[in-house]
Amino acid sequence: MSEPSSENPITKIRNICILAHVDHGKTTLADHLIAACGGGVIHPKMAGRLRYMDFLDEEQRRAITMKSSSVKLNYNDHLIHLIDSPGHIDFCSEVSTAARLSDGALVLVDSVEGVHIQTHAVLRQAWIEKLTPCLVLNKIDRLITELKLTPMEAYNKLARIIHEVNSIVSAFKSEKYLSDVDSLISKCDDQEGTEIEVAQEDDEVTFQPQKGNVVFSCALDGWGFGIEKFAEFYAKKWGANSAALVKGFWGPRYYNKKKKMIVGKKAMETVSNNPEPMFVEFILKPLWQAYHAILERNKDMIEKVVKFGGLSVSDKELQNKDPKALLQSVMSQWLPLSDSVLSMVVKCLPDPCMAQPFRITRLVPPREFVPSNADPAILSEAERVRKCIEICDSSNTAPGVAFISKMFTVPVKALPPDPTGLLVSDFSDSDDCFLAFARVFCGTIRSGQRMFVLSALYDPLKSDPTMQRHVQEVELHQLYQMMGQALIQVPHARAGMLVAIKGLAQHVLKSATLSTTKDCFPFSSMAFQVAPTLRVAIEPSDPADMGALIKGLRLLNRSDPFVEINVSSRGEHVLAAAGEVHLERCIKDLRERFARVSLEVSPPLVSFKETIEGEGVNLVEKTTPNGRCMVKVQVVKLPGQLTKVLEENAELLGEILEGKSGNNDNTLKRDDESLVVLRKKILSAIEAEIEHISGQLGDKEKVEKHRKTWLKYLPRIWSLGPRQVGPNMLIVPETSYADSKAVLIQGSCHVSERLGFLNSDSETISKMPPLEEVEAALIREAETLKSSVVSGFQLATSAGPLCDEPMWGLAFIVEPYIFPDNSENAHPSDQYGIFTGQVMTSVKEACRAAVLQNNPRLVEAMYFCELNTPTEYLGPMYSVIHRRRARVLKEEMQEGSPLFTVHAYLPAEASYGFADELRGKTSGAASAILVLSHWEEIMYDPFFVPKTEEEKEEHGDGSSLSPNLARLLMNKVRRRKGLPVEEKVVQHATKQRTLARKV
Repeated sequence: MSEPSSENPITKIRNICILAHVDHGKTTLADHLIAACGGGVIHPKMAGRLRYMDFLDEEQRRAITMKSSSVKLNYNDHLIHLIDSPGHIDFCSEVSTAARLSDGALVLVDSVEGVHIQTHAVLRQAWIEKLTPCLVLNKIDRLITELKLTPMEAYNKLARIIHEVNSIVSAFKSEKYLSDVDSLISKCDDQEGTEIEVAQEDDEVTFQPQKGNVVFSCALDGWGFGIEKFAEFYAKKWGANSAALVKGFWGPRYYNKKKKMIVGKKAMETVSNNPEPMFVEFILKPLWQAYHAILERNKDMIEKVVKFGGLSVSDKELQNKDPKALLQSVMSQWLPLSDSVLSMVVKCLPDPCMAQPFRITRLVPPREFVPSNADPAILSEAERVRKCIEICDSSNTAPGVAFISKMFTVPVKALPPDPTGLLVSDFSDSDDCFLAFARVFCGTIRSGQRMFVLSALYDPLKSDPTMQRHVQEVELHQLYQMMGQALIQVPHARAGMLVAIKGLAQHVLKSATLSTTKDCFPFSSMAFQVAPTLRVAIEPSDPADMGALIKGLRLLNRSDPFVEINVSSRGEHVLAAAGEVHLERCIKDLRERFARVSLEVSPPLVSFKETIEGEGVNLVEKTTPNGRCMVKVQVVKLPGQLTKVLEENAELLGEILEGKSGNNDNTLKRDDESLVVLRKKILSAIEAEIEHISGQLGDKEKVEKHRKTWLKYLPRIWSLGPRQVGPNMLIVPETSYADSKAVLIQGSCHVSERLGFLNSDSETISKMPPLEEVEAALIREAETLKSSVVSGFQLATSAGPLCDEPMWGLAFIVEPYIFPDNSENAHPSDQYGIFTGQVMTSVKEACRAAVLQNNPRLVEAMYFCELNTPTEYLGPMYSVIHRRRARVLKEEMQEGSPLFTVHAYLPAEASYGFADELRGKTSGAASAILVLSHWEEIMYDPFFVPKTEEEKEEHGDGSSLSPNLARLLMNKVRRRKGLPVEEKVVQHATKQRTLARKV
């Protein structure tokens, strides 16, 4: 592999990605960098128009990036791997795969549009993956040509954008800082006299032009600059100190020409009434003059500009009738974009040896829990491998470790000739080959080498035979250096390099860890900003093509890191995507590349949830068919904040409740950081609900009673559902006996114990007293029925009574009693089926009936929608969003721009086709970005019947009342699932009439 010539080549490597909101200029910037340093792949005159990194037909047609791709650049004896990533929210998974393989990020922001919703998302992704960011303020030319701002107005706008981006990063730092403080305080609660030393928050602003990590650019015209460029120029001209000029060229710094000094604003008040900062006077003004001179064809000023920059412009270019061509020629010579950006990359972004020690806690988190039966030799070797990853060890003795962030396909004909003669296609009838997009983190990997593929669930310290399912031995067929759409075959790859690997298609589904040793901790899973929420059912037009469809879905699932494929309970093949654009691309790939059959696609399968309104008061009783078990259920609505905490921490709850259960020493420590933070969030959510209630009621006694009730529930959590980690609770009841011959199936408070709410200070559940009338066998039978109660709860919460959608934010207090089997006085119990199944069914039906009797409500998903539109299209835009039940949050006009920005909440059920309708009604002038925000309860009662005098006066007796929104949505879902729907078949039945003949 081509490596920079240096004693330690790793220090000359940079792995970076480009992150930005859609249409802020990522791919255009990449074109200019490739044209300058890509080895002649792009001619400089084609840069910005070719869109080299968008090599898919769909990307070129839509003019947006859909797949992240890598290219190698050589700049000043440095090797730079550049990954271009999508900006559209539907393809945020590609941003995650790009960020995992990078050490630094170029964050682009449009100088006119400013910070947008996806800018927040990519900054958070960079923060999560511990990337070092640099800022590029792109499209500076629009401030001159479109907005026609003065240099001072442009400076103020640029300063505001930098301040806003810094505020976002500061919020991330503050969030982590406060979390660390809470963790330290919690750890020291039980230690008297312990001093808490908290590191002070770094107050240094992240992005500062004087630090060299901010570049101002116009990627379309191929020019850009950092303030060091002008500092060096003026230092030579004035004989001044370049470092002093760098500090003076940003912020409230002014140049006193009389004293030839850099001074503050107060010192300039006596000299000038309207002083201009040095950035305006010595940088922006010359730029504005150059633009105006060239666009207005002012020959004298053009000559001055050429002389000022020391440029060599040919007469042919000066005589060009197209001022845009002359502008590009002059500006790209004066302020070459590639030099400005890549010099910042080399100076401000770390090499792998510097980055991996900082990122190691994210890449391979340290082990907090070690099984007592773990082999010390394996543990020592695994820690040695982790240390090699941390220091980016590239020596011959270091183990080879790489991480695969995604699998991607390329046409077989695009691969270089294979000298080994191996089949390049993964399937005999396919024209595509799967390659792994990977980075080597330590050691060296080679073609033909045998390595181990480790999934994220693999644990080398566990001797469980099931662990063998998560490790496979494979052979690497070929390694390729990626050059966008081109591939260059290489024999080996050292630490810090990005490569494409052939030969892993049958072994890696989406992502995995590659290692030369089994004794290696796998890399942590990647974090995705959104979840695939848009689901459709797919079937072939010809049933005979079902085999081809199943194969195509399997290939699509491997090639896309974000798509989800599953089979519904009705046997439908369901495809889940992030949004409409993502879904359209997946369907196109299925039809044209993977399945190659005609497909039928259903309307979107919108997800809902079910809950109740108010506090549950009705108690429901159910008895098993054999009469031996009676179940009493009361349902209570969880506090809204608590429901949100349980949803957001589902993965962590899964690790706490299930992931650590295989260890012998599985008792979680109180000082575990994640557990402490989660426990604090749960308590804070309950306190927030109490404060909300106190503000509404004002009755201290009722508020205190509410607080005691919930604090009493926390030590009695038996299970969560659905799938053991959902936002619903199964609560163990306080022991009570309605009959001296009944035995209560007593829960175990398993979840409370794991979360640390069950301790010596908590109220313990009273155990069953010995009863003379009850035999010991009945007590043992009650113990065996615990799992049936939990299973019934899981079934109920996974399919509610309204339309078989999951329940949301509910707590069920279940009291199941069993009685002796008096076979002489009753029917034989086995004629009704197995007793455990009867108990399970009774618990499920009792929970569903409790929901139905306590004001059931539907809950729908809501998108946060950011819309941008010119003033003249505000009316059509509002008509579109109001027709789709959107709720406008705020609207504001972008300063210095004719665009309005509108924020709104849009129901997911009404979002399908929203973007197309918006573009159609506004002639393509308006754009929208949708991000899944939250779940919101629909306030309408689906079973509304007029009861009060006011309701009867308004709606009558209800016989002619049309179904409300909740009823319509419920019936729609029930009809799709094949459930019975109660609705009138004939709405308006009238006697047939004979129309009068018109003469």
